[in-house]
Amino acid sequence: MDSTLPAVAEELLKEIKKAFQETSQVPDDLLLGLKFIFGPSAVPALDLVDQRSVTRVKSPSGRTAYQVLGSSGKLYTCYSSCHFCTCPAFGFAVLQKSESLLCKHILAVYLSQAMGACQELTVSEEQLTSILLAEEEEEG
Repeated sequence: MDSTLPAVAEELLKEIKKAFQETSQVPDDLLLGLKFIFGPSAVPALDLVDQRSVTRVKSPSGRTAYQVLGSSGKLYTCYSSCHFCTCPAFGFAVLQKSESLLCKHILAVYLSQAMGACQELTVSEEQLTSILLAEEEEEG
């Protein structure tokens, strides 16, 4: 993870990963920290992780993106390297209003990474390009 998230958020995600590796669960104090730091995104993000809604899509060249099946049934593309999601909530609550650090989808990506709960999908360069361009076409 890059250091563009506040240090306290980075540290919390590291602690969650460590605890999950040791006990296969996240202790209550870390869950409370998650709720405190990420606010209303925390519980829905955990639900997405429980439902195994996060897929890491990678190409032979090593390019990676994540797709998260949202609670509405829509598929969102997330980029962990720059903390970005294509969902409307990210654009509004994170970018425009600065009310949240992350939307539930990108937080679910980080939690899935920490808990080893990401689905894996390897695609061709052309398929990955198509996935990325499909998002732009929907927005444009």
